[in-house]
Parts: sequence; structure tokens; C-alpha cells
Amino acid sequence: MQPSSEVSSGKLSSMEYTSADAVVNLPNLFSDLVRCETRLYNALTESLRAQHGIVTSQFESLRFLRDHPGARVIDLATEFAAGVGAMSKGVDRLERQGWVARQPNPADRRSSVLTLTDDGVRLVEAAEETFTRKLAELLGNSVPDASLSVVAQAFSRLRAALEHDRIGLPAG
Repeated sequence: MQPSSEVSSGKLSSMEYTSADAVVNLPNLFSDLVRCETRLYNALTESLRAQHGIVTSQFESLRFLRDHPGARVIDLATEFAAGVGAMSKGVDRLERQGWVARQPNPADRRSSVLTLTDDGVRLVEAAEETFTRKLAELLGNSVPDASLSVVAQAFSRLRAALEHDRIGLPAG
């Protein structure tokens, strides 16, 4: 794909990328990506809050901790491209709810290792069913299966490239 600035109807169009078979308006693509993410996130939060009393960010943190034993706040911050302070406050809330426990890190006394409590494990497992069912409903009603596979591969490659190059990390 090559960037181009095409003239149409006598006006300079938005920045576009062109390839042999497609023209993509990049500002429109960005807008679609952001609005879709926001609407999906909000819809998932609605379902998770109604059925489990948590929001999507809490679910994602709990799921990450379940899948990454021995994780620290910095690991959560890195995974979610969030500031360490904000992530630490989120963990504080999870800890107050009794879903997460901080334990001294044997490898580094300045940090803590985060573990799910039994209640946290039960919550994330129940919420995962709700999350997956709602996400399948939202995507399945809008995107054909074959297209969903292509979209998933494209986003996986984009995320890998952004993370490899450390693009979009919070400042500070």
C-alpha cells in the first residue's frame, strides 16, 4: 500500500492508502476503529455489570492475572498500555473487592506479585462466559465468519507491530 493524495471533484481528498485492489481512507478507518472499540467496550461493560457487577477493564485485568501467574502491576500496565499509577489504582479496587491479593515479590522487594483469590477465580470464569457470549453476539450479527477471520488476522499483525516498536505507550 502506498499513501496518496487524490484530487476528486476538484478538491483534495483525505489521506488515503491505495493498493492494487483497494483504496482506504485512513481518517475514516481510524474513526471506525475507535468508535467500534468504544461501542463494543461499552456494550460488554453493560452485560458484565448487569450479570457480575464488574466493568470490562476489571474483567480484562482479572483474566490477565488468571492467565499470567506472578504478574505485577507493571505487567498489567504494559499489557494494556496504561500508566502504572492508574493500573495500581485499578488493582487497589480489585483488592478491596476481595478478588486480588498482593504478595511480596521474592525477586524484587520493591514490587508485589498479584494473585487472584478464590472469589476472583470464580468471578473471572463466570464473567468470561458472559463476555464471550456477548462478544460473539455483537460480532456475529455484523461480520460474516470469513471476514471476521481476516479482521482478526489484520488486527493481530497490527498489534504485534505496534507492540514490537513500542508505539503508543503512555507517557511517564
